[in-house]
Amino acid sequence: MLASLIERQRSSALAGNDRRRRNARAGFSLIELLIVIAIILVILTVALPKLNNAVRSARETGAVKAITTIHTAEVQFYSSYGRFAASMQELGPPASGAEGPGAAGLIERDLATGEKGGYKFTLAATTTGYTISAVPTQFGSSGSKTYFSDQGMGIHEHRGQEPATISDPLMGESAPAAQQTK
Repeated sequence: MLASLIERQRSSALAGNDRRRRNARAGFSLIELLIVIAIILVILTVALPKLNNAVRSARETGAVKAITTIHTAEVQFYSSYGRFAASMQELGPPASGAEGPGAAGLIERDLATGEKGGYKFTLAATTTGYTISAVPTQFGSSGSKTYFSDQGMGIHEHRGQEPATISDPLMGESAPAAQQTK
């Protein structure tokens, strides 16, 4: 009887030790969690600037595509009404009623408002045609280039905060040394 009582106590003590060992290994230690958090922070530090650059580049590409869309709409407008549109609203859809020279419905409503994809677009009539200007709404985060174009359809880019002009190089050409240092 005494031997069986001692045997039961020994087996329950061993079972208690096993339970404690399993409970101690059931979760992560504080050090392990801190190491994982530190690794995640290092990865984020490396990845976020690359993500921001990719987003900025995509917005700049979107601005160039929007300028191309405006050029196409201007050609269609000229073909229909015998003149170039003097504003983005003239190229956009009408608020109500039929399309006409006041609102030809040639570009999307969001582009017709003058802002799209982090860029502000300005369309102005000239004596010989029109000019288009595209400037980032927040320089640096939504874009690092400004664009200029006219009825000649060449797109000039400026790598800086100042609005691009006809004096700036066409896309794909190298910028003058004075512009590169700004």
